[in-house]
Amino acid sequence: MLRARIEELFENPPAAYGDEHFALFREFKEGLNRGEIRAAKPEAAAAGGWRAETWVKKGILLGFRMGAIVDMSIDAHKQPFFDKATYPVRAMATSDGVRIVPGGSSIRDGSFIGRGVICMPPMFVNVGAYVGENTMIDSHALVGSCAQVGRSCHISAGSQLGGVLEPVGAMPVIIEDEVMVGGNSGVYEGTIVKRRAVLGTGAILNRSIPVYDLVREAVYTASDAAPLIIPEDAIVVPGSRALTEERGARWHLSLQCAVIVKYRDAKTDARVNLEDMLR
Repeated sequence: MLRARIEELFENPPAAYGDEHFALFREFKEGLNRGEIRAAKPEAAAAGGWRAETWVKKGILLGFRMGAIVDMSIDAHKQPFFDKATYPVRAMATSDGVRIVPGGSSIRDGSFIGRGVICMPPMFVNVGAYVGENTMIDSHALVGSCAQVGRSCHISAGSQLGGVLEPVGAMPVIIEDEVMVGGNSGVYEGTIVKRRAVLGTGAILNRSIPVYDLVREAVYTASDAAPLIIPEDAIVVPGSRALTEERGARWHLSLQCAVIVKYRDAKTDARVNLEDMLR
């Protein structure tokens, strides 16, 4: 079984890696490229409906251990690239049905890119990431290591989906189907954004920032047992909350938060609909 072999090699590294070890890693990485192996999977019983796959993180880290730094430059004088031999740029073909618009984008080997994905330059997808069908990754956007992005999402210009490799049990960022991530937004530290949610421009979500739901009169935060979870259809915008501590109040200071101002309706759908002409 592939999982058992990966875990054995991770926990008991040999003095030197041989051909059989590199063959095993190639098999693992091909599974990542096909989307058959994922760093997190849906699981109804888990917090937020997702479970981190620890063994997959081990396999990715194994690739960094095994790889030697090599020259990957197309032109070593004009644009030098030096990286681990185990993680070159992902090979793509027109038959994959993915648009990669010229201009400096990069997709690392060991990531899944679904059919119909549009990659606007320059953007970057890191190892272990999963990007579902018909999603757009806009200019200067980052899909970090192991981040999971669903179908028909829009990851807008300048936005960042944080990556995580260690600790191996940590949940990666999860963006479910049909989510709109607004420009210059950031989703970090294992936050789960549920289906059809919309993050307004500049919204930041992580384990330290509370989310105030004005509609349901609730406050969402991360805990030791669960990540921050944004409900389905929520419209989230940046906000601030006043400090009531003596100095904070005297100096009129506020801390960052996020605010759910409404839930999606037909008007919202019309505003965030991806243009079919682009496809």
